[in-house]
Amino acid sequence: MYKHMTLGEFIISKQKEFKYSSGELSRLINSIRLAAKVVNHEIRKAGLVDITGDAGKVNVQGENQQKLDVLANELFKKNLVNRDIVCGIASEEEDDFVIISGKENSNKNRYVLLMDPLDGSSNIDVNVSVGTIFSIYHRVSPVGTPVTKEDFLQKGREQVAAGYVAYGTSTMLVFTTGNGVNGFTLNPAIGTFYLSHPNMKYPEIGRVYSVSEGYFTHFQEGMKRFLVYCKELAPEDNRPYTARYIGSMVADFHRNMIKGGVYIYPATAIDPNGKLRLLYECNPMAFICEQAGGKASDGFTRILDIKPSELHQRVPFYCGSKLLVEKAEEFMQKYSEEEKPTY
Repeated sequence: MYKHMTLGEFIISKQKEFKYSSGELSRLINSIRLAAKVVNHEIRKAGLVDITGDAGKVNVQGENQQKLDVLANELFKKNLVNRDIVCGIASEEEDDFVIISGKENSNKNRYVLLMDPLDGSSNIDVNVSVGTIFSIYHRVSPVGTPVTKEDFLQKGREQVAAGYVAYGTSTMLVFTTGNGVNGFTLNPAIGTFYLSHPNMKYPEIGRVYSVSEGYFTHFQEGMKRFLVYCKELAPEDNRPYTARYIGSMVADFHRNMIKGGVYIYPATAIDPNGKLRLLYECNPMAFICEQAGGKASDGFTRILDIKPSELHQRVPFYCGSKLLVEKAEEFMQKYSEEEKPTY
């Protein structure tokens, strides 16, 4: 059934499984596919043209934007707006959500899109894999009116679809609409995504942990003890585990979903609520993770159950093979309960 199936053919074959089968979600995913190909084309020119390095701007989180951050954000926005497919967009690179207006169907469209247009963009300069993360919700405001902030501040469990594009040795688009996870690899010769990884699943337990251990002294006690556990010699349960950390969330997540492992961006003394954004990074990745049989939490609470309070809210993030995440939670809840995040 799956051999040589293109992304377009797959979407058509699965359209009846979509939460709202009007065809609008199918067109939105197709729009993301097109934008991803354009961004992929630009990334492949890094080092040949002046698209690397700082853009000279600071985003709402106080971080220096990379030139490719700005470019990818504009490319995705332009593609989605021109195709008149969403009523609103929220991006990690935008201070506020964007109301799509001036188009015939703008206020009649049913979906909003949230995105991190180029996750890990600082790694472009050193030729390391980066990615795009996206999340789709059905609007809660009345159709026919402009979108509101509440359309974007929905719990992750309300997502209609989520996915990511990994720009690496090959370019892959991985997404879920709540019926499993499927991965598509771009054939650059003809510009078509083909189904290469049907029904992706996490191994129940992996042997890889992905965390920036340079911040170890700033970690909470539960996190420190979990890392010690990962490094202990215990052949009966295949420890010590292996540390693998790329520093591009999409790349780390993708590897762990295929090979088994846990990705962690925990709270620290410097950032008590973590650094990853709930809406643009954690919710979509948590949705994909759970659909692939994994688990995602902030160390105490299921990520998809957290009610967002602001567009750029940050949370700690533990995501990956179920048993590894549960072991990390066990240490956090035993040794760091008093430091449990509040939102």
